[in-house]
Amino acid sequence: MAATAPIIRRALMYVPSSSMKMLSKTKSMHVDTVAYDLEDSVAPHKKVEARNNLKDILSQPRPQGIKEMCVRINSVDTGLALDDLTEVLKGEHLDAIMLPKCQSAADLHFVTDVIRHLLPDRHSTDPAKAEQATRRPISIIALIESAKAIQNLPEICKASPYLSGLVFAAEDFALDLSITRTPSLKEFLYARSAIATAARAAELPSTIDLVCTAYKGEQGLKTLEEECLDGKGMGFNGKQCIHPSQIEVCHKAFSPGEKEVDWAARVVIGDEKAERAGRGAWTLDGKMIDKPVVGKSKAVLARAEACEIDVAAIRKKWKDQEPE
Repeated sequence: MAATAPIIRRALMYVPSSSMKMLSKTKSMHVDTVAYDLEDSVAPHKKVEARNNLKDILSQPRPQGIKEMCVRINSVDTGLALDDLTEVLKGEHLDAIMLPKCQSAADLHFVTDVIRHLLPDRHSTDPAKAEQATRRPISIIALIESAKAIQNLPEICKASPYLSGLVFAAEDFALDLSITRTPSLKEFLYARSAIATAARAAELPSTIDLVCTAYKGEQGLKTLEEECLDGKGMGFNGKQCIHPSQIEVCHKAFSPGEKEVDWAARVVIGDEKAERAGRGAWTLDGKMIDKPVVGKSKAVLARAEACEIDVAAIRKKWKDQEPE
């Protein structure tokens, strides 16, 4: 159903809600998800003002270049989350809530209960009513920031029907473990692998990798690209952004590449013909093609379509592909 299809979050851009200037700039952005921040970027005495700043933004139709409007609230343990939710859930065009410092299922239960209480008509779990829905249910995105959260990933992933993604917060994780971030990122290998694996096991559509702190100049964007490709290789399908210059690099890195889509189309077309001929495994360019390869190729084409790549044209290009 179109109303509940998951958002492709290749780039998630943070914007401080304490700055009206920055909030107004988001209207011209082209990004999958904008996360208006009420947490780290807002001083304690500015929280109320920041919430008020979001009222106007969330009451207006979503800008054409933005697919999802999200608000990062304060963590449940601060005692500020209820006030945050009470205000931002009034926003007609709010799409998602980002929950920072998600330590356990209890944190997600709290947010889920508040959403259901304040917006019961938008959050029915009745399949019959869901089929009739014209608006996407508000998603929850959980920030994983501590050793405790890593250990609790299985229960976190099952805690809410509105949970649609996990995000790895490297700096807070490093603080929790008293470790230092290095360019190789090897100190985060276990945590990142655990997050990507848990999200996939729970069939969550989004796994969003750590922030790249480099963004200035050619070298900064090169470092960002390398981090994106490293994360993609681990199973992540998106990345957090802290500067508009990072968005394009993330979109490109986490979209299927031209060669990848061409290969996937050839595999799928060839397999369709092989199946009609009653063949099981077959070869393409001297490589064996079996069910796992076909399954991955279909997933690549599905993601390519979600990333607005003209898959129909690519299939037409390779329509004469035959199984070897």
